[in-house]
Amino acid sequence: MHLSTTSLFLSILVYLCSPATLPAQNWYKGNLHTHSYWSDGDEFPEPVMDWYKTHGYHFVAMSDHNTLAAGEKWKKIRPDTLYRNAFKTYLSKYGPDWVEYQQEGDELRVRLKTLEDYRPLFEEPGRFLIIQAEEITETFERRPLHLNATNIQELVQPQGGRSAVEVLQNNIDAVHRQRAETGVPMMVHLNHPNYKYGITLEDIVELSGERFFEVFNGHPAVQNLGDSQHISTETMWDLVNIAYVRQGKPLIYGLATDDSHHYHQFGRKFCNSGRGWVVVRADSLEAGALIEAMEAGDFYASTGVELKKVRFGKNKLRVQVKKARGAQYTIEFIGCTNGDNQTYVLNRKKGSRGSFRLTPDLAFVRARIRSDRSPANPTEPEQVETAWTQPVQFMPAGR
Repeated sequence: MHLSTTSLFLSILVYLCSPATLPAQNWYKGNLHTHSYWSDGDEFPEPVMDWYKTHGYHFVAMSDHNTLAAGEKWKKIRPDTLYRNAFKTYLSKYGPDWVEYQQEGDELRVRLKTLEDYRPLFEEPGRFLIIQAEEITETFERRPLHLNATNIQELVQPQGGRSAVEVLQNNIDAVHRQRAETGVPMMVHLNHPNYKYGITLEDIVELSGERFFEVFNGHPAVQNLGDSQHISTETMWDLVNIAYVRQGKPLIYGLATDDSHHYHQFGRKFCNSGRGWVVVRADSLEAGALIEAMEAGDFYASTGVELKKVRFGKNKLRVQVKKARGAQYTIEFIGCTNGDNQTYVLNRKKGSRGSFRLTPDLAFVRARIRSDRSPANPTEPEQVETAWTQPVQFMPAGR
């Protein structure tokens, strides 16, 4: 029996589109907020990247303040024994052919390597990716207004404005313009709103085009939990989404990040690596694929809890934890009905699996998964390892 040309083509098409041959989706762990000597971090970028790669991360966005790791920059190394010994370690590991430095008396200056210099040392297809980023840093009436722009192709100069909201909106718009002009996927996210309480709930509600913000930031001064006069960032997240649903805006998604600055001193008062990250489900370890997956909400944020499964289909949100030895877990599904002014724990379950079915009356639902273990290097008293899924909404039949 011989297949016609048309039948043969259809057979090949069916094979190529079968589930077994579609691109596999993988989980990729990454940090979207990191600093180095290029701004106010206290380490060269190479050891920073080495730390993340050797600790199981798949991607890192180096996001120094108002700068890209490009061009010529020399860093004066502090005379403290701590930093001079760190330089000796850096020199010993990378060698005099790599490290360019000048020393006159007690003054030591080192030329920083650019992203294009150090990228080949670490990047491996499918294993590790470095994404160019910038922390766009401004103030308005002493209020810190910081945004991270990820996968930008050119530096975004701070845009200014006549109010806090206008400053934020102008910078968000600048990133979106660059994306439109270049055709390159890029994202912008709102950093640590409770840092000096510079960004309020009301500010975020007024923004347009902002899809991400830090529900957790590992800097010890960012006040994730708020205080007696300020709400926590997690409460803020829900209240923003209640407002966005009413306004017909897309939901905002929650990130966990390190905001790492300190690589030689460790503890609660330092900004260390390994405190917060995102885990993205994408079909490849490429910046565009990661950003598109995050824009679709296909990721979770974590400070220690690892998830084996997060699925939303047929209006059912399913979560399964990858259990750590000896740990106990509580899964909470948090949301609200349309018209509510606050969210509630809709269902709470002990164990490593949980699910929740959405109904049309619900505005959105997300899951929070807590372990009974403290993180290895916590920033808050009584902090426990936590993961947050992204909020989902009821999908009518046929959509």
